[in-house]
Amino acid sequence: MNITRYFLQALIASSCIYSAFSIADASSDVVDLQYQWAVVNYQMDGKEQVEGFSSLSDQADGITSHYPESAEAWIWSGIIKSTYAGAKGGLGALSLAKASRKNLEQAMEIDPDAMSGSAYTSLGTLYFSVPGWPVGFGSDSKAEELLSMALTISPQGIDANYFYAEFKRKQKDFAIARDYYMKAQSAPPRSGRKVADAGRQKEIALALEDLKKEL
Repeated sequence: MNITRYFLQALIASSCIYSAFSIADASSDVVDLQYQWAVVNYQMDGKEQVEGFSSLSDQADGITSHYPESAEAWIWSGIIKSTYAGAKGGLGALSLAKASRKNLEQAMEIDPDAMSGSAYTSLGTLYFSVPGWPVGFGSDSKAEELLSMALTISPQGIDANYFYAEFKRKQKDFAIARDYYMKAQSAPPRSGRKVADAGRQKEIALALEDLKKEL
């Protein structure tokens, strides 16, 4: 065999093996990130929560730097930055939202279906939460497109249904919002996501209670 060709094949094979191991190694870091996010998002508030998100954002940046081929790592980095933006507010929130969008778009380039289409859900939520032009990049039409894609990938998912309900509530489509909140409420529990599921179910219950005033 031509030695150069053999070397190239060996290099490609070793690169694929390294990539597979890197993504596998990333999973434990991503699981830890996901758990810490749930604790910060649902069990902290005020200054403590903002500081928690700041620390998690730095941690997520380190993980995506170490595992740049992990779509899950990029998704969680995007989720952390978007919720950090919501907790922080003010002028710094928009730059965090833009960084979140970049992270989520990176995840979609790697694997758009990762984590049951969570990149679509999170990015769609950003588009209906951020102000539109000229202040920000918000767009209800883009939000509808992305959130609908998320529902196609995960029709029974708690987050896909919850955030579509949030979007419809913002548009004052209250009956449709109620239907999707109820679908989210009936979603099966997620393995290893007990804290997050409990927090989301509380949000759903509160949203349904508030909707009674509109229906």
